[in-house]
Amino acid sequence: MDRANAFDLLRDYAAANRHYDTIVLDPPAFAKSKRDLEKALGGYKEPQPARDEDAAAGGILVTCSCSFHVSPHDFLKVVADAAQDAHKIAARAGEPRGGQGSPNMLNVPETSYLQCLILSVTN
Repeated sequence: MDRANAFDLLRDYAAANRHYDTIVLDPPAFAKSKRDLEKALGGYKEPQPARDEDAAAGGILVTCSCSFHVSPHDFLKVVADAAQDAHKIAARAGEPRGGQGSPNMLNVPETSYLQCLILSVTN
């Protein structure tokens, strides 16, 4: 098992032309407060192009966010921008939400912080 800074390791894998059928990105919360939003969006975007490049043709990318201050619109945009930067097409294959352990309560917006996109990645 490799141990390294995830961002550095992903760049090394991309440089080595390693491809995978399924890639899962589930980082910790990057935006613990609203003032962290811009830095968080950069943090979510940075590994995305490497992951899109590493995905084999027709591969699956599962990418997640658990930052309340990152809106679904912003998260989708950062992933779409990363796919465009990598010259890839990323089509939504699924979008699961929190289950019983993390219910999304309509009258408590703070509970809708979990986001997950399942994408089919092609050239």
